[in-house]
Amino acid sequence: MRVAIADTTFARYDMAKAAMDELKQLCNVTFSRKTVPGIKDLPVAVKQLLDEGCDIAMAFGMPGKAPIDKQCAHEASLGLILVQLLTNKHVIEVFVFEDEASNEKELAALAEQRAREHARNVYRLLFKPEELTKLAGTGQREGGPDAGPLRR
Repeated sequence: MRVAIADTTFARYDMAKAAMDELKQLCNVTFSRKTVPGIKDLPVAVKQLLDEGCDIAMAFGMPGKAPIDKQCAHEASLGLILVQLLTNKHVIEVFVFEDEASNEKELAALAEQRAREHARNVYRLLFKPEELTKLAGTGQREGGPDAGPLRR
């Protein structure tokens, strides 16, 4: 299996490195990586990697705090959804917004944890989809505490 890794120079943490490390610990996959300048460049990078034979993709971005950054992240997200529909392959979006943490140390820890937890989701999608079914409705959250299931 080949995993596409797309990330940006705009990000302040190398989430791709953390995700690849996590996947290497879980399974035997190869990686094709493409780094682009900004978040809106991710969809075409992911599409190119999937067209070159990758089985699944991870797209990493770290939008800033400004409203325009959130708008750009939304547009990139829409592009990544379109890539999924065009290629019929999963694209796991791993975005960490700079205002999700109160300081740089927390932001780095969040980026690391979210990247690793999403890498585990990639592993499950590729090799153990039944594990995802068992987790349905359990309120999983990547990068933070799980919300847990609702009780009736």
